[in-house]
Amino acid sequence: MTETRRGGYAKGRERREAILRAANELFAAQGFHGTSLASIATKVGLSEPGLLHHFPSKEHLLLEVLRYREDQGLEHVAHALEEHHGYADALLELCAANAQTPGLVRLFTVLAAEGVDDDHPAHELFRERYRDLRRLVASRFATEQREGRIAADLDPDSVAPQVLALFDGLQLQWLLDPDEVDMVGLLRDYLERLR
Repeated sequence: MTETRRGGYAKGRERREAILRAANELFAAQGFHGTSLASIATKVGLSEPGLLHHFPSKEHLLLEVLRYREDQGLEHVAHALEEHHGYADALLELCAANAQTPGLVRLFTVLAAEGVDDDHPAHELFRERYRDLRRLVASRFATEQREGRIAADLDPDSVAPQVLALFDGLQLQWLLDPDEVDMVGLLRDYLERLR
């Protein structure tokens, strides 16, 4: 019975992962409001009630997609750190990867803006996201300082929110005017000044 239960849990986790991937793809292509639960369910071979067994509402699914995307971004940076010399290079690689997924960048940007309202379902998620990222980025830059890759006179706790604001602000400007705003080049220019 334990093996059956474990197999069921594994299958359930695989199904949830497939739903998250499908929702991620459809939200990116059609936006949150343009994507129905039925279309996500169809994409993974489920009925809408079957999908609702895994995610009780579209808003709940959205929050899980945001967490899924955040985890993917963190994994992307971790992988890039293994292949590059520094954190700035890893951030640039993430920025370049985001340039290949404008739909997801658009979804993130809209939801982040909507999330400033206290009653938005993603409010607390975004608040915690930025708190965690400020700490993570500050910690990485402090490490880079000790390794001599970042200027010693910079305050990592001040630089971290600046980098996050620049990253997200450049994405917004790029979405509005992609032919005029080179978000990767502009981010590279700023990060070079920190070295």
